Amino acid sequence: MANDVPGLRLLKVGDGWDVVRTSAEIGLLALAYLRCIGTPVGPVLYDRPNGLLYYAVPTGTATSWDDLPVRHLSTNSWLVAPGLELLDDWFGGWCELPDDDTLTDTEALRAALQHPYVATALETVR
Repeated sequence: MANDVPGLRLLKVGDGWDVVRTSAEIGLLALAYLRCIGTPVGPVLYDRPNGLLYYAVPTGTATSWDDLPVRHLSTNSWLVAPGLELLDDWFGGWCELPDDDTLTDTEALRAALQHPYVATALETVR
């Protein structure tokens, strides 16, 4: 169905990359932190209507994150993503889209999500 909508792509997760999904409130703070410390960040998709952020990470590296407000998506998962031509204030779009094979390091992402700056926001959201 997504393939019938102009500008949207259906991406298979778990084949070379997985996804860590978190709320936009927490995910955007973690992204700001990663950018500030100079960590290379892979593709990050902002789903504005649902208030979610999706980080592309290496396959199999984020399997046990029960202590964090994230969901790990891997094999048998699909991600509906916009092409570059579909970026707008309503839909959201790509916050990061490197022009190489960079993926976000899961340990750096985990540290960002646990950083006191982000944790304080998490307590506010809860």
